[in-house]
Amino acid sequence: MTELVIIGGGPAGMSAAVAAYERGIRDILILERDSSLGGILQQCIHNGFGLHKFGEELTGPEYALKYINMVFKRHIRYKLNTMVLDITNNKVITATNETDGIFKIEAKAVILAMGCRERPKGALNIAGTRPSGIYTAGTAQKFVNMKGYMPGKNVVILGSGDIGLIMARRMTLEGAKVHAVCELMPYSGGLPRNIEQCLNDFNIPLKLSHTVTKIHGKERLEGVTIARVDESRNPIPETEEYISCDTLLLSVGLIPENELSKTAKVELSHITSGAVVDQDRQTNAEGIFACGNVLHVHDLVDFVSEEAEIAGKSAAEYINGTLKKTVNIPIKTDGKVRYSVPQMITREKDITVYFRVADVFHNVKINVKNENGELVFSKRRTKAVPGEMESITIKEDKIKNAKELYIELEE
Repeated sequence: MTELVIIGGGPAGMSAAVAAYERGIRDILILERDSSLGGILQQCIHNGFGLHKFGEELTGPEYALKYINMVFKRHIRYKLNTMVLDITNNKVITATNETDGIFKIEAKAVILAMGCRERPKGALNIAGTRPSGIYTAGTAQKFVNMKGYMPGKNVVILGSGDIGLIMARRMTLEGAKVHAVCELMPYSGGLPRNIEQCLNDFNIPLKLSHTVTKIHGKERLEGVTIARVDESRNPIPETEEYISCDTLLLSVGLIPENELSKTAKVELSHITSGAVVDQDRQTNAEGIFACGNVLHVHDLVDFVSEEAEIAGKSAAEYINGTLKKTVNIPIKTDGKVRYSVPQMITREKDITVYFRVADVFHNVKINVKNENGELVFSKRRTKAVPGEMESITIKEDKIKNAKELYIELEE
């Protein structure tokens, strides 16, 4: 029996492990499928990490190294090149690697920290052939930053998520010509600072309300046809434009890696595709916690670490028998607020709720009401955008006696 098993050795998994260790848990095992700890940060060589968490600007590998050193210093056990195959509802883990073969671990508590994956081309239904030269932005990032390969020289990027924006700059710095970043929605899905630093600073056009309608080329990509879309997101034929290119990068969304969560019978949100959790990041499966991008996609890794600390502390309390549920208060949203994390309150204490909005809103109030429509929290925002995660903190005295909380945007 292992006290705490953490699936994933990225920033979420390592931060959760350190937090549990600081709460007195010593029997901790991290299972990581890659050949090193650090997760996706190892290929994110750009800066901008760590400003919130460490008060300094770091690259992805530098941020990861801080946590790797914390893990080493505390002698927290980990297994690399280890693929977890199955997790049962009663916390029995089946995994495999070259050294141990297939093995099982019984755990007192499990933290899910598997991260997320990119949505592939197959999910997009773009007309045309299937030539080489089409990559997800993350794959291109790994090729350029870790393998030293250039995917191509003339690039179009579909989707304006942060990885796509960052790769527009990266490809430009490596000598490629980025002709356009096309975004289906009328707003960007990335952080405003990335639009400024990665596109505007390099005169790369951002075409909002545009998509790729056709792929050209047989063996190698020769070009793409793009078009403006209407309010229903259908292409407008008369706006079609052909762009000659040898590379198409896709930055069209991230999907939490929750196949293992399903085997553990963890309830998943149909909006985030991550687990439904309470403020302790505990799922409906008792003793199984979730944090980081496997729970919901974050814009900053600093927030991943903060959330993972909550999961690590809570798992330690669960193992020690001090994590007691006292209430059952669901948190609901109005649609303008797409989702919240957590979705449930099970203990009466100050709680920070993270959420994303569904559109670009100006001069709005974020209101939280109870089941009687009484206002328990209000905060004004000059602007709220889908690319930036919002957070509010609700005090314990506002939660007491509530049966339900409802988050809404008042324009």
